[in-house]
Amino acid sequence: MSSEQGSATLEGTEFDLEDAVMGPTGRPYREFPEPAPLSSHGPARVIAMVNQKGGVGKTTSTINLAAALAEYGRRVLLVDFDPQGALSAGLGVNPHELDLTVYNVLMDRKVNIRDAIHQTGVENVDLLPANIDLSAAEVQLVNEVAREQVLDRALKKVEDDYDVVLIDCQPSLGLLTVNALTAAHGVIIPLICEFFALRAVALLVETIDKVQDRLNPRLQVDGVLATMYDARTLHSREVIARLVEAFGDKVFETVIKRSIKFADATVAAEPITSYAATHVGADAYRRLAKELISRGGAP
Repeated sequence: MSSEQGSATLEGTEFDLEDAVMGPTGRPYREFPEPAPLSSHGPARVIAMVNQKGGVGKTTSTINLAAALAEYGRRVLLVDFDPQGALSAGLGVNPHELDLTVYNVLMDRKVNIRDAIHQTGVENVDLLPANIDLSAAEVQLVNEVAREQVLDRALKKVEDDYDVVLIDCQPSLGLLTVNALTAAHGVIIPLICEFFALRAVALLVETIDKVQDRLNPRLQVDGVLATMYDARTLHSREVIARLVEAFGDKVFETVIKRSIKFADATVAAEPITSYAATHVGADAYRRLAKELISRGGAP
């Protein structure tokens, strides 16, 4: 093998491919640097966690990525933008007992967004919760002026309080998701390692392109996150290969492996980073946070 064939350069770092340990995405495995502490906070970078297919690990990834970013000193606001309220419940908030939610913030200009934000049990992580009321917003927003920009206007009022805002979108490409994409700087697409999940991505990318073209020119895809990966199955490995083929470097090198510990952490209403701090799943989300910061997707 020639030296040209035997080495590769990745963002200025040369790897010897004969010696390199290959990661699950088929690229040389590398450690990302420990993020430097921030001297000040804000304005926040807004990231929408989007996939119109349900059950892909979107809410789990939102909670655990937020907790990992918070460990590195980032102030994070989580926005529950799903009427099912899974994100709120996953952080120990009972969505059915709330007087003020993201729905009130969207639909009533007199409601101060700060009054609806809850502190969570995770240091540096706050929550703008949701419940079933939010399902009515989809219909009511249709008659609003600049209906796609309602969430963006609300988040502008608190953008200087946080470093990152993560929006957990509902599994649909309706008006609520378009609001999230209009408010966002970046998109993370969590994708379960199954072929059926791959089929839905084309429509999602088309929607992102339309929002970028017509409503939000700054919007970009920060990355595609492979979730529920099982290295023992050929199926998982083939899906990852197809993902890299379709999205190239947009696929995060960090891959989230399937584990029952994530479900256990959800029942405990904790992120896995505190529920099982030394578990490989916790390490994976810390690595994802470092990768996101090193890519410029978070400050």
